[in-house]
Amino acid sequence: MPPPNPLSARLRIQLKLSISRLRHIQQKESALAKQQRRDIAQLLSNEKDESARIRIENIIRQEINVELLEILELYCELLLARIGLLEQRRECDPGLEEPVKSIIYAAGRTDVKELLQVRDVLIAKFGKEFARDALENPATSVAPRVYKKLTIEPPSTELVTAYLEEIARTYRIPWSGLPEAERKSFADEGDDDGEGGGGIGVMDTGLQLPSVGGLPEKVPVPPISVAPAAASTENPRPGVTFQGQNIKPATAPTSAKKSDIPDFDELSRRFAALKR
Repeated sequence: MPPPNPLSARLRIQLKLSISRLRHIQQKESALAKQQRRDIAQLLSNEKDESARIRIENIIRQEINVELLEILELYCELLLARIGLLEQRRECDPGLEEPVKSIIYAAGRTDVKELLQVRDVLIAKFGKEFARDALENPATSVAPRVYKKLTIEPPSTELVTAYLEEIARTYRIPWSGLPEAERKSFADEGDDDGEGGGGIGVMDTGLQLPSVGGLPEKVPVPPISVAPAAASTENPRPGVTFQGQNIKPATAPTSAKKSDIPDFDELSRRFAALKR
């Protein structure tokens, strides 16, 4: 029986540590993003649009980073599952070349120390020339999603507006950037609740958006809603059509079931769709 390879043993340990660390950071960043969205909603409610636009860019960048960490976590899990294949070959398997080079390229651009250890082991195993190709030619050797998320560029105005629209709809704020029908509906809800149309009771009292398990009494929702397609950078304002006519989601206030209120997980899914 051949003796265990010390590099492989070290790689196995560091991959497990990296997976645990990446998950922890994702949870921490996601919790922080929830609070920041509530702050953005308060700015929109107070008609401080410019401040909201500036702060939303940080949220977009933060969520892109969370998505990057999720991809790297999946790559670490893949390498851990195929650790035997890495041990048997001196050259990197073609099926693992993209994940390995993506980790080598991204490790130094994250704050995950454990991932740096994984990078060092991979470089020691496959050589400096292999690593140089990942570092000097990322556009062709690194996974496109990883390379794109590590590219530093400001979000487009269209993407910023789409994010603000989703926040305003979730918190039912009559923001000026929403269509007139939606603004009027949300303003009427505020008038009915005695808020004067300038915001919503949930925000003014400091309450959080309801989750599946609870429903504030003062938040009216439509009995039936038409959910449009998820927004994306190519189509930030999708619509629903039926027999050639555009159909808008119902916004009239009335009593509804608890599941009709969007929770934070739903808002996160919408935001993730915007960046695809």
